[in-house]
Amino acid sequence: MSHLELIALVVKEYDPAIDFFVNVMRFELVEDVASLTNDGRPKRWVVVRPVGGVTGILLARAAAPTSQRASASNLPAESGSSSESMILRFPTSG
Repeated sequence: MSHLELIALVVKEYDPAIDFFVNVMRFELVEDVASLTNDGRPKRWVVVRPVGGVTGILLARAAAPTSQRASASNLPAESGSSSESMILRFPTSG
C-alpha cells in the first residue's frame, strides 16, 4: 500500500509553527536540523507528524515576504493546471 511520506507547509517562522503542532495539536517533532540554502542562507529541516502517523509535515519557512513572492495567478498554468499557495501564521504562546 502506498502512502505520502512527507508534505510541505510554508510557514512564516519555524518556532511558532513547531509550538502549534507540538503543543496544541500534540504532533511529535520528528526532525529539526539546521541547514543552509543553496546561496548560503540559514534554514532548518523541520518535520512534525501526528503521533503514530506515517505522513510527516515539512515546515518550510517562506524565503521572501508575501509581496515579493510570485502568486499562482501571476504564473502561467501548465497543462491546464493551477496551484495555490498560502502562508499559515501561528499564534505565539505566552
